[in-house]
Amino acid sequence: MGVGFAPVRKFGAVAFQTAMKSSISSGEGAVFDLSDRVKLLFTGADRLRFLNGQVSNNIRLATETRSVHACVLSSKGRMDADVFISSKPNSLHVDADAALHETLQERFERYLIADDVAIEDVTNELAIFHVTENSPPVLPNESKWIAAERFGAPGWDLWVKVARHDELLQELLTRLPFCDHECAEKLRIERGIPRWGFELTSEIIPIEANLEASCIDYEKGCYIGQEVISRMKMSGQTNKRLCGLVSKTGVPLAYGMRLAPVSEENKDVGWISSAVRSERLEKFIALGFVKRGFNQVGTLLRARLPKSTKDVKGIRVEIITLPFV
Repeated sequence: MGVGFAPVRKFGAVAFQTAMKSSISSGEGAVFDLSDRVKLLFTGADRLRFLNGQVSNNIRLATETRSVHACVLSSKGRMDADVFISSKPNSLHVDADAALHETLQERFERYLIADDVAIEDVTNELAIFHVTENSPPVLPNESKWIAAERFGAPGWDLWVKVARHDELLQELLTRLPFCDHECAEKLRIERGIPRWGFELTSEIIPIEANLEASCIDYEKGCYIGQEVISRMKMSGQTNKRLCGLVSKTGVPLAYGMRLAPVSEENKDVGWISSAVRSERLEKFIALGFVKRGFNQVGTLLRARLPKSTKDVKGIRVEIITLPFV
């Protein structure tokens, strides 16, 4: 999904520091501050045609009240970004993980030739709030909510000028608890949502990260990387797949741990990309990529840090169905 989370202090709102302390663990019915995400504004007569040829989903379905989740791919079908796109009467808004701030605009502009399209970085001008609710809260003088499923459940985005950030956050916190970075990371792992820099990298094809349902439209026109995606759909196979993992021994799991079959401890079949302790499950859980032939639900594996001399046998983990909750 690629979500980004801005600390409240980023905008100098000392009064909101207490919100960090009241963060919830589940994220249900909560406020998220996504203002650190990179935000691009597309204008020009060719903006829709151009952007639709750059991403994996059909952005003609994006409106002022509903966003579209899509992947930006290389010619080899590998991830350059995952983005959310919404439409205004004369523009398109695109947001992505903050880690892509230095590369995303250049990636799009690389393919601009004679197109009537202008791309503007508006990251520092706009803030984004997200709430996980079946319907958005009613705010005074504010009704521009955009439906966006960022955590595998119904949610809503609110884009506002940075100058209104503190005012609206305070208003939202009178209605819902705040889910800070730690809370949001735990929630997205529990729900099996991949994030840029962890599950999503330039080595991953979106189908491998379980983004097929939310990010790919097989009926739309051509886009960069489409041939690889179409071939993978026809074959019905992937070399690896993002899986849910749970520690069977009550020992914490960690980012970067390598995975091996229980019976073949020297055989490398994958790695852990994110790990956390889930209070709701009372277990240590993780997301990780596991190679074909070893990624069936119920399979037992061993996880250990690369070149670790401690606990040579590693931690026994079991593959379970995503999402965890």
